[in-house]
Amino acid sequence: MRLLDPIIRNWWRHPLSVFAEDDQRAWKGLTALIASRHIAKAVSDHTDAPNIGILLPTSGAFPVALAASWMLGRTVVPINYLLSREEQDYIIGHAGLDLVLTAGPMLDRFGPLPDGVTPLKLETLNMKRLPPRIKRIRREDDHVAVILYTSGTSGRPKGVQLTAGNLAANVQQCIDWANFTRQDRFIGLLPQFHSFGFTVTTVLPLVLGCRSVYTARFAVARVLDLLRTHQPTAFLAIPSMYNALLQSKAAKADDLKSVRFIVSGGEPLPDAVYEGFYERFGVRICEGYGLTETAPVTNWTRPEEERRGVVGRALDGVDEIIVDESTGERLGPGHDGEVRIRGANVMKGYYKDESATKAAFDEDGFFRTGDMGRFSDDGFLSITGRIKEMLIIGGENVFPREIEEVLVRHPAVLDAAVIGQADPMRGEVPLAFVELVEGGDVDPSELRSFCNGPLPSFKVPRGVRILEALPRNPTGKIQRRALSVDVPCIKASNHA
Repeated sequence: MRLLDPIIRNWWRHPLSVFAEDDQRAWKGLTALIASRHIAKAVSDHTDAPNIGILLPTSGAFPVALAASWMLGRTVVPINYLLSREEQDYIIGHAGLDLVLTAGPMLDRFGPLPDGVTPLKLETLNMKRLPPRIKRIRREDDHVAVILYTSGTSGRPKGVQLTAGNLAANVQQCIDWANFTRQDRFIGLLPQFHSFGFTVTTVLPLVLGCRSVYTARFAVARVLDLLRTHQPTAFLAIPSMYNALLQSKAAKADDLKSVRFIVSGGEPLPDAVYEGFYERFGVRICEGYGLTETAPVTNWTRPEEERRGVVGRALDGVDEIIVDESTGERLGPGHDGEVRIRGANVMKGYYKDESATKAAFDEDGFFRTGDMGRFSDDGFLSITGRIKEMLIIGGENVFPREIEEVLVRHPAVLDAAVIGQADPMRGEVPLAFVELVEGGDVDPSELRSFCNGPLPSFKVPRGVRILEALPRNPTGKIQRRALSVDVPCIKASNHA
C-alpha cells in the first residue's frame, strides 16, 4: 500500500525519534515498528477477515494498530465509542468484524463486544520479544484502506469507503496547501474515528514523519499543558474546543505563540468565538471544510488569506462546483446552490449500499454534499446552509430521526420532530418538539430523561417543547422548517 511505505520508512530511518506521544507513553520509531509487527502477527493468527475493527482512545496506539492492519492488506474500521451501544453493535455487524483491536480500559468503560467478536487487547501482547517476520501484503491504490461510519439519511450509520488512493491524495493535498514539513508538530485532540482526526492529525503526520501529541479526553487544563510543553505548530479542532479554551481563566495570551496553523472544522465557527479568540490570544482561527466522503479536507483558509465567513478556496486537485439543486444548472459566483465535489480524494462509495452510492453522485461524477454554498469572485467558498436535515453536534453528525424514534416510544407521545439549536459550546444541540396522544400528559423533563438510556448524551435533546400539534403539510408530513425556539408551546423543559 503506497500510503504505508512512507510511514514504515520514517520509522526505519529515525528509530530513536519520537513520532507520537500520548497520555501514557512516547512512541519512538523503533517502538512503533516492533509493536506494529507483534500486532500484525496476532491479527493474522486470529482471523483472515478483510476488515479489522479498532476501538482505542485518541493515542499513539491507534496509528500503530493502523499500520499493523495495513501491513496485512486489511481494511480498518474505527469504532465510534461515543455512539450508543445499539449503533456500535450495528457497525460491528454491518462491517462483518470478528476481531477488534482494543484495550482493557475501553471495554471496562464501554462494555464488552458482541458475542462472536474477539477483543484483542493490545496490553496483553508481549512486545518485548524480538518482532516476528511479517510478510507485507501489497495493495493497489483502489484498495479500501478504511471504512469510516457516518450517519446516513435513514438514521443508520453508513460506511464510507476510503481507498488508499483517496487518503494519499488528501494527505498530499493538505501537505502542499499548508507547506507542512517534518519539523511541524501536531496536537491531536480529535477522535481518530473522526475523518478529520483520522486523516489530518493521524495519517498526515505519520506520512510526513513529524511528531503528534495526543490526549484521549479534551480537558482544558491538559490541553494548555500540552501547548506550553510541546509548542505545536498545527492546532486543528472544532469550535466547541476553541470556545472552552476561550472561557478558561487559566489560559494565557502567549499559549498559542508557537502555532502557525490554527484551523476549525466540523461545524460553523460562531462569531463570538472567532472574535474572542483574536482579542484574547492574538490569533485568527482559519476555517476549513470537508466531509467524511471527501477524505475529508476540500477547502482551507490559509492564514494569509483569512477572512470571516469563508472556508477557503478548494485544495489543488479538488474540482468544486455550485449547482441549482432543482435544475442541475451550474451557478456562478454570488449564487447559492448545492456544493458538489469531484477529485481523487472522493470516496469509492458506501459499504454494502449500491443505491446510496449511486444517489450520492451526479451524472458527471460529482459528489452531492447536501450543503448549500456560494463562491466569491475570487473562488472562496462560503457554506450558507444544509439541504440535508442532519445536525452537527460537537463535530458529530446526528440525524433527527434517530432522536425522534426514541421520543415516540414514550406512551404519551404521538409524534416528534427535532431541529438544531445554535449553541456556543457545541455548535448545535438538538431541540425536540412533541405532539401528545389524545389525553396524554407528560412533563418535558421526563422526556429528556427517557432519552438518556437509548441515546448517548450528546444526542439527548437540550430542550423539549410540547405543542398542541406539530406543523404538517397537506399530505401530513411534519414541516421541520416551521419549527423554532419561538414557536408557542404548552410546556417546555427548563433547558429549552
